Amino acid sequence: MSRLFQDNHRALQDQFDTRRIADRIEAIAAKTELDEQAAGFIASRDMFFLSTINGQGQPTVSYKGGAPGFVRVLDPKTIAFPSYDGNGMYLSMGNITLKGLVGLLFIDFETPHRMRVQGKASVSDKDPLMGEYKDAEMIVRVAVSDVWINCPRYVHKFKRLEQSRYAPVAACETPLAEWKRIDMIQDALPGKDIGRAEKAGGLITIEQWMGQVAKGEG
Repeated sequence: MSRLFQDNHRALQDQFDTRRIADRIEAIAAKTELDEQAAGFIASRDMFFLSTINGQGQPTVSYKGGAPGFVRVLDPKTIAFPSYDGNGMYLSMGNITLKGLVGLLFIDFETPHRMRVQGKASVSDKDPLMGEYKDAEMIVRVAVSDVWINCPRYVHKFKRLEQSRYAPVAACETPLAEWKRIDMIQDALPGKDIGRAEKAGGLITIEQWMGQVAKGEG
């Protein structure tokens, strides 16, 4: 009995004669917990992609970034990561409170190398790890159900240039997001951000911000 494959997967495997190799890969590579190698790879990452599902079954995928090590392997069946300040929509975190089913894709673009993790997530602003992450709003814990290394064949090779200046680190104050300086959104900002635009260089128009984004300065 396969943990990963259902009738729709089997139909395509049979169509392209890959059922045997799919079963072999699942038997060899698909684990139910994180071994030492997987834990080390996760701990070295400064980003990953997070997929969640809303109440209507609609998936979304979000980029999550931070300083290297911001995702922690707590034990072979549990990982944790912080939820930092974002755009205020809370799509991923809200989806987790509803469904909890998540997929995480960790990629090293320099090697290249990639690994998938699936599991059931929970989120809390009272987690014991809150005090260990600067600027964390909540902590997500994932109970791991499946983990496997993916073939990196189609992963393009890129060179990492620098860490985002917005990744929270203990040594310095995290700067205000540039989009929070846009003039037309000042009256909609959360209370903690009211007045910060002036200290961060003043108000800008949405056109100015888009220009910054286009130049990689947003």
